[in-house]
Amino acid sequence: MPASVTAASAQLRHIREQAKAGTVNWRRKIIYWSGAIMVGIVAVSFAALADKAAALRTHILTISPWLMLVVTPGGLALSTWLTRKWFKGAQGSGIPQAIACMHLHDFRVVDRVLSLKIAIAKIFLTSLGLLSGASIGREGPTVQVGASIMHTVGRFMGINDPTRQHALIKAGGAAGVAAAFNTPLAGIVFGIEELAHSYEQRTSGTMLTCVVLAGVTAIALVGNYTYFGHTDSVVPVGVSWLAVLACGILGGLSGGMFSALLIRISRGIPGKMGAFIANHPISFAALCGLVLAIIGLISGGMTYGTGYVQARDIIMGSEHYPVSYFVLKCLATIVSYCSGIPGGLFAPSLSVGAGMGGWVAQFLPHTTPGAVVLLGTVAYFAAVTQAPLTATVIVMEMCDNQQVTLALLASAFLAFGVSRALCSHALYGALAVKFLRSANPRPGMSTRPSTATDTAR
Repeated sequence: MPASVTAASAQLRHIREQAKAGTVNWRRKIIYWSGAIMVGIVAVSFAALADKAAALRTHILTISPWLMLVVTPGGLALSTWLTRKWFKGAQGSGIPQAIACMHLHDFRVVDRVLSLKIAIAKIFLTSLGLLSGASIGREGPTVQVGASIMHTVGRFMGINDPTRQHALIKAGGAAGVAAAFNTPLAGIVFGIEELAHSYEQRTSGTMLTCVVLAGVTAIALVGNYTYFGHTDSVVPVGVSWLAVLACGILGGLSGGMFSALLIRISRGIPGKMGAFIANHPISFAALCGLVLAIIGLISGGMTYGTGYVQARDIIMGSEHYPVSYFVLKCLATIVSYCSGIPGGLFAPSLSVGAGMGGWVAQFLPHTTPGAVVLLGTVAYFAAVTQAPLTATVIVMEMCDNQQVTLALLASAFLAFGVSRALCSHALYGALAVKFLRSANPRPGMSTRPSTATDTAR
């Protein structure tokens, strides 16, 4: 065969191989993009279901606030029973599960934790908790749901490489934050600061694409809204920055103690109480529900649910809540966490921070009250999560206010420093370590506290 014919044949085979590779690559991208769009659709649907649950709870309160003495214990007991009996892995926030799965190389465990069955259960059980009056949020669970969707996409594509699968989990979690809050920048920062644990994953274009597509989907379905509305508050350099110091220190102290307490509780309560919780988890959940109902009665129903309405009212200045609000809301969040039901900490923490900021504002007449509320919100949230960049971007985007960015950053990092002095391990990282050890205490995974703790920052 002439050399020219052989060369032409080889070139033709090369073109065919390139075309085939390009087709496979585009097919993979389309499937990834479809997964990201699905994250946006599910996040919006989750939000709508949570709103309906909250509306039903409001209707029950309208009939009689005393009904919550039955509804809350019964709802928490049912949620705990369903979680422990049928949906193990759905408990808690969802962020520790996503972080833990970033460290697991045994994908049999990951497949269980990030299964679509657990994701669907997470949505309905969180909504059940909101209906029952638990002080929980849907944003953390949306992270696990988003991670589950993208993990399922990866398994459908036959991806077995741990690095690529971890990148998809991180992308799904970040997309979940972006769609839940309608804060695309916060989704990206969250993926870097909370979920990423290597330089390669921090620079992954997969995460950026998923965040953008999930965010655009959410906007297309519900419009381009801001989570807490729009504020024009400013914090000019000068005496107004006393608010930065006050909120940063107070938020760091309260948020740091909150995180330290939850970490301590997660490691087990000693004595007879610990034995009772271990042996009678459903009864304990019912007792937690009774405590929540009593707190709700004392607060006039303000501590039930996410706290979104209260936080928005405080930030916008349309409503004034008593000093006791942020204390009771914080207590309700601790009790809700102790019950073991599915539900997140993002929204309640933002609400507690707003309540704290509203209280501090009355002592700082030289600073706009709305600005102090924002500083309190970001400070407490940064102290709880020990993720100051994520906290700053979330609050900035939720209020559509870039004028206070520098003050928000200063408060967040001050609160972060104070929190670290009180609580040496980041909350989600510490909870991820616990989840890792309980999920699969065998070789093939990293369980060093420092590893997961570093991941959460």
